[in-house]
Amino acid sequence: MDAKITSALPFLSFLLFLLCLSNHTVESRAPFACDAKNGLTRSFKFCRVNVPLHARVRDLIGRLTLQEKIRLLVNNAAAVPRLGIQGYEWWSEALHGVSNVGPGTKFGGAFPGATSFPQVITTAASFNESLWEEIGRVVSDEARAMYNGGLAGLTFWSPNVNVFRDPRWGRGQETPGEDPVVAGKYAASYVRGLQGNNGFRLKVAACCKHYTAYDLDNWNGMDRFHFNARVSKQDLEDTYNVPFKSCVVEGKVASVMCSYNQVNGKPTCADPYLLKNTIRGEWRLNGYIVSDCDSVGVLYENQHYTATPEEAAAATIRAGLDLDCGPFLAIHTENAVKGGLLNEEDVNMALANTVTVQMRLGLFDGEPSAQPFGKLGPRDVCTPAHQQLALQAAHQGIVLLQNRGRTLPLSRTHRTVAVIGPNADVTETMIGNYAGVACGYTTPLQGISRYAKTIHQSGCIDVACNGKQQFGMAEAAASQADATVLVMGLDQSIEAEFRDRQELLLPGYQQELISRVAMASRGPTILVLMNGGPVDVLFAKNDPRIGAILWAGYPGQAGGAAIADVLFGTANPGGKLPMTWYPQDYLAKVPMTDMGMRADPSRGYPGRTYRFYKGPVVFPFGHGMSYTTFAHTLVQAPQEVAVPFTSLHALQNATSASNSIRVSHANCEPLVLGVHIDVKNTGDMDGTHTLLVFSSPPQGKWSANKQLIGFEKVHVLAGSRKRVKIVIPVCKHLSVVDRFGIRRLPIGKHDLHIGDLKHSISLRANLEEIKS
Repeated sequence: MDAKITSALPFLSFLLFLLCLSNHTVESRAPFACDAKNGLTRSFKFCRVNVPLHARVRDLIGRLTLQEKIRLLVNNAAAVPRLGIQGYEWWSEALHGVSNVGPGTKFGGAFPGATSFPQVITTAASFNESLWEEIGRVVSDEARAMYNGGLAGLTFWSPNVNVFRDPRWGRGQETPGEDPVVAGKYAASYVRGLQGNNGFRLKVAACCKHYTAYDLDNWNGMDRFHFNARVSKQDLEDTYNVPFKSCVVEGKVASVMCSYNQVNGKPTCADPYLLKNTIRGEWRLNGYIVSDCDSVGVLYENQHYTATPEEAAAATIRAGLDLDCGPFLAIHTENAVKGGLLNEEDVNMALANTVTVQMRLGLFDGEPSAQPFGKLGPRDVCTPAHQQLALQAAHQGIVLLQNRGRTLPLSRTHRTVAVIGPNADVTETMIGNYAGVACGYTTPLQGISRYAKTIHQSGCIDVACNGKQQFGMAEAAASQADATVLVMGLDQSIEAEFRDRQELLLPGYQQELISRVAMASRGPTILVLMNGGPVDVLFAKNDPRIGAILWAGYPGQAGGAAIADVLFGTANPGGKLPMTWYPQDYLAKVPMTDMGMRADPSRGYPGRTYRFYKGPVVFPFGHGMSYTTFAHTLVQAPQEVAVPFTSLHALQNATSASNSIRVSHANCEPLVLGVHIDVKNTGDMDGTHTLLVFSSPPQGKWSANKQLIGFEKVHVLAGSRKRVKIVIPVCKHLSVVDRFGIRRLPIGKHDLHIGDLKHSISLRANLEEIKS
């Protein structure tokens, strides 16, 4: 395709998008409830905005019959016409942009699409909390605009914050990666962006899912509907639950979704310890708990957890479930109440949690256009600023895995570029799963065509690459070009929800295509990979003919432009891998059904993620190169920290045998460390550096594995330096979890690792200072 025509396509698609907006007018949305034009509703206490929230909620529930209450326990909640309340669809999705996966959101008319950001695994590679929050803010602007236009709800069941434990998991792409601290910080940041910073009032209501220990969809005959995840108290506390706790405690999320699977023999949606005791009791959730879709039915019909459907309904509501995604509770709850398995007060408590969120969203405040965010509309969706942010997010998420002899960036002397591979000219592949309709796309081919004349060959019909018929044409193209870019990898036909992988190698004949094209290439060969889960590309890493390897994940609607900008040096890559890339032979040692995180040499079990696995890797967690170089200097950090006890009783109960202090016995509030580091750009190109701070506990009974405890993104001009302060809450990040699930602070020397720097901090018990 002609380079001028190709490069004009994104602009033309945006013009068509604007034309579409200009041809549609948007009527003001009718109030969900409490319409000022309805004389009846004006008299209801629950409609008076000056009445305390709890009193409004109590008044509304007191007016409902049992049958009306039960019809509100499901995602497609029924209308209550006699009280002027419309029906409401709770299920909408906004994983990395407003999505039409759930029935609550539709595209069309004045809203033909929405900004589609990179898939979460790619955005996580930026290690940039402010970016994550800003994306959430933009997504909620567009969500509110679509709600005002009658095409979306206000409750979005995103983000997915499960830990990416196993590299085969088809939904790993939706997550922030394998590290629980990163996942927790992502969760809190994205949720703050979505929900806004107004405390009581919610812009939209987010939902952290899938709680908990859910990361198997369909592998070797075991699926998520039947899987019993056997998880130790230790792994639950220091891995699986960490992102959810952060989401609730720090992000103040309005909802948590329980998962399909069982944990230690109990369905998560019917486990009072996980729901009532932990989410609502310990973490103090101010919001509602929703089931994954049809999971209440699953625990009865597939897992046979209860003998009758009424017992299933009662068990989930009593455990703390407030809303059922699916019809099960609407069908069986009334008989559960009549049969004495459940009290109506239990139903009232569930409704109080959902209605409170609806009131915080303004659904019972009358006219939507008169409320905050009520003026957002079609012109606030797919704005140039939003689309620019999608491009910046892709820039920041792309990871330079290898760069032999500074193959990259390409120069303008590379006038002809062969662009080869099944992902070279894709659109929807770039936005991954749980996506919506993008504003428009720039494919890798289109992006590269802005910089050079291109010769395009797909090489394979699709990513399955089951034939070699087109290999000759791909080799011929490479032999004629000044440089060759292979855009390979996976798509949703290989990894997706309910589609876990069996292997980590590239599909079909992709490896052979890459090797043959690299051999035929006249100029440098660059491999660009689109994939969510890791792939074993050791063959390419070890092939001297392949000059550079880039990982783009699923880079969103602007992915092709971002890839081209990085290839030609307009953007300097600064992303870091948020997950370990394992070799293929790792899989034989780790059944996907084994939830253990820690290595167990007695049975040949190597452990999982960089925290516990110490074997060979293709590329490690946190790996990522730049076109420039950086040096670190430690400026200031404490050498000793005295840990005060909460009380004399706590001191008397301290366990000297373990040489540690229970976190619950420590006065944690003042225990915040500041580590100051100078970052100098020692190269000749401006760049963004990701500073990763790891810690390892004292030697002895505690595992010596490193754990990420902080990170910061900093942009440094060539030849200059910047000072970065990393704040480390001691109880949260220098603690370890024992085998009983108890979090402890080990006494002794903790080592901090910052790039090639190492600094030791000694923790000791402060026996003099006791909090009164």
